[in-house]
Amino acid sequence: MASVSALYEARVAAGRLEPDAAQRGVLPMLDRMVRALAAAPPAAPQKSGWLARLRGTAPQPAPAVRGLYLWGGVGRGKSMLMDLVMEAAPLAAKRRVHFHEFMQEIQGALEEVRKTGQQDAVRPVAKAVAQRARLLCFDEMQITDIADAMIVGRLFQVLFEEGVTIVTTSNRVPEDLYKNGLNRQLFLPFIALIRERLEVVELASATDHRQNRDQGGQVWFTPADAAARAHLDALWLAETGGPAAAPLVLEIKGRKVEIPQHVGRIGRAGFWDICGKPLGPADYLAMAEALDLLFIDAIPRLGQSNYNEAKRFVTLIDALYEARVRLIASAADEPERLYAEGEGAFEFERTASRLHEMRDAGWGRT
Repeated sequence: MASVSALYEARVAAGRLEPDAAQRGVLPMLDRMVRALAAAPPAAPQKSGWLARLRGTAPQPAPAVRGLYLWGGVGRGKSMLMDLVMEAAPLAAKRRVHFHEFMQEIQGALEEVRKTGQQDAVRPVAKAVAQRARLLCFDEMQITDIADAMIVGRLFQVLFEEGVTIVTTSNRVPEDLYKNGLNRQLFLPFIALIRERLEVVELASATDHRQNRDQGGQVWFTPADAAARAHLDALWLAETGGPAAAPLVLEIKGRKVEIPQHVGRIGRAGFWDICGKPLGPADYLAMAEALDLLFIDAIPRLGQSNYNEAKRFVTLIDALYEARVRLIASAADEPERLYAEGEGAFEFERTASRLHEMRDAGWGRT
């Protein structure tokens, strides 16, 4: 079994990672967690007879190994370290997923359970998750949706009871999750639960490693003027080979979502085509699954005047990034200057960092 430290140093030696003192400072904690996972007893069988349950003799889950809440600025290496934990942990039952995507799955499962009339829908859903994974790694925990905020505490409590170890990354300290959210007082016990069950560690690196990557051919054109449009037209022709494009219509939960142009697994849309409509995470996940390359024309400056559209753009980029979909775009400005101020500017820092990483020559599905 390779330790997280050994995997990290091997990547540094191979030139795949830049050495970082803050990252190295977290490695001993990650090594201890992986060793504890390796030493933990296997999960108890989930099925037992009704008599055992009645007598209280049904096998109980082993206690969860204490997990980690790793937070810090964008591009500091949080996701990379979490991926090393996933690689090092000697478990078959483990899963890494973007937190937004996971909560979409949970909400869908809750909807199905509620149809059966069960009063406590969260417990069976959480137990089903626990049966499939002893280690859950969540990338980019952020909570802005009241529906997620109202059930996440109960969900995590049951996961911990079922012996699930959780590792999560976030750009925010726990106390800033769901900040200023509706009925936030009902969310506060979840913050206390995080502090109780997870090690909360700041990755305080001074370097945004995403912005230090070498860029390949230009894929981000600014400003979004006629010259930028001509560049995108030329790249579209080069990528598609020139056949006539047709709309791509995706059916998602009984609805139809359209990308105006596509050839094979290459799509093209204006910003307002895909962010100016009331689309949600499930729609953008479907787009990311259907495409290997997306062209976006004329991304505007973002702020309070188009706040909803800006939030959708953030969700779209998260979906493309997680699926490693290539992006070619024209925009009003460079990523870090698109959303200069106002509510949402903090969250956009992560998006800007991801947009820089997606400009790297090696970016994309392999």
